[in-house]
Amino acid sequence: MDLLQYTFFQNALLGSLLASIACGIVGTYIVTRRLVFISGGITHASFGGIGIGLFAGIPPILSAAVFSVLSAFGVEWLSRRKDMREDSAIAVFWTLGMAVGIIFSFLSPGFAPDLSAYLFGNILTINRSDLWMLGVLSAVLAAFFYLYLRPIVSIAFDREFARSQKIPVTLFEYILMMFIALTIVACLRMVGIVLAISLLTIPQMTANLFTYSFKRIIWLSIGIGFLGCLGGLFISYHLKVPSGASIIFFSILIYAICKLAKGTRKAKGKGLKSVQPSE
Repeated sequence: MDLLQYTFFQNALLGSLLASIACGIVGTYIVTRRLVFISGGITHASFGGIGIGLFAGIPPILSAAVFSVLSAFGVEWLSRRKDMREDSAIAVFWTLGMAVGIIFSFLSPGFAPDLSAYLFGNILTINRSDLWMLGVLSAVLAAFFYLYLRPIVSIAFDREFARSQKIPVTLFEYILMMFIALTIVACLRMVGIVLAISLLTIPQMTANLFTYSFKRIIWLSIGIGFLGCLGGLFISYHLKVPSGASIIFFSILIYAICKLAKGTRKAKGKGLKSVQPSE
């Protein structure tokens, strides 16, 4: 409880809650639409924006947000072309972002920047501006999904059906890709580029073990994500290891326990059904 007296730990707790809300909402769409690979490409492409920001002397998170959104739009546009496969479009922006980031970070004037914070994250270093960014993003996401949940679910499960219902599928897909990119950038301080995609998929996979409802997966993902952040924070504090890796490790541990518990319960249920009463 002594940890709660420190401002950095209070910021980490609040950041965990806000990031869990944003990732719980966007991550449910990602897992349902099977956009995990695309999200991974956008995550690594954001490194190009960080390198440009360091070189130009502007906030790296701001430049990463712009670069990630443009990369997300580029992937969406290229994947719609008949002469370009989706995985090829992802590979183009994935490698381009990493190459641009490495080149510009080494061309940055002065001392070589410490890139480990962006690659692996450190939730204990987030500040008030990061919290404001996460807070605004979470509020906008919650409002957008609340207002347009029905068309979003239709697009996530069956785009052709959504088009038949006169839903502007293309517009929604571009808007949702923008939200995916912004959520990834907002979480870079927490878990870093290498692990950001895990925060958008593991809680949703765990929630999907218990329900198939889109809305319930969102709520469960938020709770599971926050629990994973809390567990990872305490592991990081006590073992003195990077917080980003600890958060993902604890989240995977939650998934493994839930998967094992569900498998055991299912096996017991089958065993009880196979037992026939003696005549």
